[in-house]
Amino acid sequence: MSARIYIEGGGDSKELHARCREGLRRLLERCGFAGRMPRLVACGSRGDVFGDFSTAHRNAQGAACVAMLIDSEDPVVDVEQTWAHLNQRDKWEKPYGAGDEQVLLMTTCMETWIATDRRALRDHFKGCLEESALPSLTEMESRQRRAILNALVQATRTCKTAYTKGRRSFELVGGLDPAVLREHLPSFARCERVLTRKL
Repeated sequence: MSARIYIEGGGDSKELHARCREGLRRLLERCGFAGRMPRLVACGSRGDVFGDFSTAHRNAQGAACVAMLIDSEDPVVDVEQTWAHLNQRDKWEKPYGAGDEQVLLMTTCMETWIATDRRALRDHFKGCLEESALPSLTEMESRQRRAILNALVQATRTCKTAYTKGRRSFELVGGLDPAVLREHLPSFARCERVLTRKL
């Protein structure tokens, strides 16, 4: 069975696409998926992810697992009803035959994952991280994506290289602890459950 995950991230840069794939690969290995790793396809924008996923889903053969990993952009009412969220927020119509388990949401964004693992942030930014600038870990997935990004920038503003989306974010993703994410982020826990069943 050929499993593929189409990922939001990496912009239009081949280098960032590679770093996006590498960061997520490392995280999935930490989740225990080494040896049954899906093919990871960095697509860039949300629209590109949806287009590439829709084409792959339409052309999928038999039991092939095809999924997309995207930011929810906004808080999610029900983490299991992914297509309902995308239809309401983005006006995306679910492709014929697609199911909710084919949508893996980073709620509300990749930065939510990063801001949740404080140890990974401390290891990466060393002594310059101002942890008090980060939000409480309570209900992290209810926070707006802009607030999460601003908090990461604020917490690293005195570092030699402050937090930015792109290369640094993918490096951080590769070092995250799945147990920490699972504890605080229902959508991440769901991603693991879905992939455990599908891979």
